[in-house]
Amino acid sequence: MRYLLAVAALLSALALGACEKQQAAAPAPPVIVTVPGPAGPQGAQGAPAERGATGATGMTGAQGAKGEEGSGTIVVVPPPAPQR
Repeated sequence: MRYLLAVAALLSALALGACEKQQAAAPAPPVIVTVPGPAGPQGAQGAPAERGATGATGMTGAQGAKGEEGSGTIVVVPPPAPQR
């Protein structure tokens, strides 16, 4: 049992020591971020817009057009079920 522990420790030390050491990479260059400056002076005011034509008004609520009376009974027949 003591040899097993000693051999396991020796093998783990060899396995971890055999790993390839990575070279230290040079740090990345700093990223340059452009920041917008202060706002400039306000521009001249534009010309006034022309006034458009007024739209037509529709009928609403109780003033709307009346519906037509039905002329008979409507019978709805469902389509037949598909054959399986």
